[in-house]
Amino acid sequence: MMIIPILRLDNVLLASIQIDLSDTEVLQFQTDVVNKISESDTLGIAIDITALEVVDSFMARVINETASMSRLLGAEVVICGIRPYVAMTLVEMGRDLIAADCAFNLSQGLEMLKNKIQARGDKYLASGDDYAQPDSV
Repeated sequence: MMIIPILRLDNVLLASIQIDLSDTEVLQFQTDVVNKISESDTLGIAIDITALEVVDSFMARVINETASMSRLLGAEVVICGIRPYVAMTLVEMGRDLIAADCAFNLSQGLEMLKNKIQARGDKYLASGDDYAQPDSV
């Protein structure tokens, strides 16, 4: 079974799905994301799917549910790198990633996360061009 690495950059998680996943692997990814968020003070997660040439309806549903679960845990979610034909296929299938914001690429996605976290009042990531640590209390 393929395990998708979930990297931590201060209070943001980064997951890049580089290969097509089986249904079991997608569900394991969902469990891993939710567990990783709940174990830490994660404020956001960027899920990069740039390498995926196909996102079937099951995977779209699981990604959407993962985004909803992450938001319930307090983490903002951005899906990065959806290819044009993947977007067209998802819309034609009636699937939409309504629980997550989407960005053209990872760089834009991280910037979106930073702005969303800043807008909700968290000081993390909001103080400059790099990921900043919170002020000590």
